[in-house]
Amino acid sequence: MSRIAISGHRGFPDETERLVDWGVRAAIADHGGTITGLSCLADGADQIFARAVLDLGGTIEAIVPAERYREGLPEEAHAEYDRLLEAAVKVHRLPFDDSDSEAHMAASAHMIDQAEELWAVWDGKPARGYGGTADVVGYARERRVPVRVIWPDGARRD
Repeated sequence: MSRIAISGHRGFPDETERLVDWGVRAAIADHGGTITGLSCLADGADQIFARAVLDLGGTIEAIVPAERYREGLPEEAHAEYDRLLEAAVKVHRLPFDDSDSEAHMAASAHMIDQAEELWAVWDGKPARGYGGTADVVGYARERRVPVRVIWPDGARRD
């Protein structure tokens, strides 16, 4: 079973969310085997990936960056976060209290260090803040973890 980490943007318009979901599901189908998805379960790419992995017969492991991580997510993402966290076969909890960029980057590093590959739902642009998708891709490349970029035609960020 392959171990694949996810990193990606949040705050997609509805059409981009549909495109990303299609792109992630196509990548899973192309992969040709059961996977364990490693995810922080944030809104956006993380939750799209985790849902697709579960729907297509894989398992997920959750990485919780900080004690107050859930509170930092948009309220509309809480129910899905809770559902996906409950579905996780393993939960990795990092020793941070505050859900800040340091905790998020540490969670991404922890995830990549346990993965065989990183899938990045990424527009290819620099990170908007420390710990963003570009930083996570950079970390994976430094570690020589293969990166697969998923950014379907027509996708855009808010």
